[in-house]
Amino acid sequence: MQRVPITKEGYERLRLELRELKTVTRGELIDAIAAARAHGDLSENAEYHAAREKQSFVEGRIRELESLLGRAEVIDVSSLSGDVVRFGAEVSVSDEDSGEESLWRIVGDAEADASAGRIGVASPMARALIGRGVGDVVEVRTPRGERAYKVLSVRYG
Repeated sequence: MQRVPITKEGYERLRLELRELKTVTRGELIDAIAAARAHGDLSENAEYHAAREKQSFVEGRIRELESLLGRAEVIDVSSLSGDVVRFGAEVSVSDEDSGEESLWRIVGDAEADASAGRIGVASPMARALIGRGVGDVVEVRTPRGERAYKVLSVRYG
């Protein structure tokens, strides 16, 4: 069983999501299915089929979260330091062409959320940044083509 790196905060977020799914969402879905069944003929009951489909999705997510949390290797990034990019680093970069600055935290793939500034350790950007330091320029293949980024700062904690 392969260990999955995850930050302490990411582990807590996933643990809370799992608890919510098991204690609240499951019960709501059971109630929705029971209410839909009360409407009669199940073969033409759209509410029933929608609730069953959502239930299937939720049960799949519960299994996925249980597996992730069971394989998690929690890394406390508050104890890390240095000026080289590693797992848990918060990295500020500048696009060499546009000058646009971005701030990314390198986290486990299970907790990645680009819209929140968290990129997975296996993402192309994170792979390019790991092992680099302030002032280094990295080349990254993005959906917009090959891009060059300069590392402006590296921070932990």
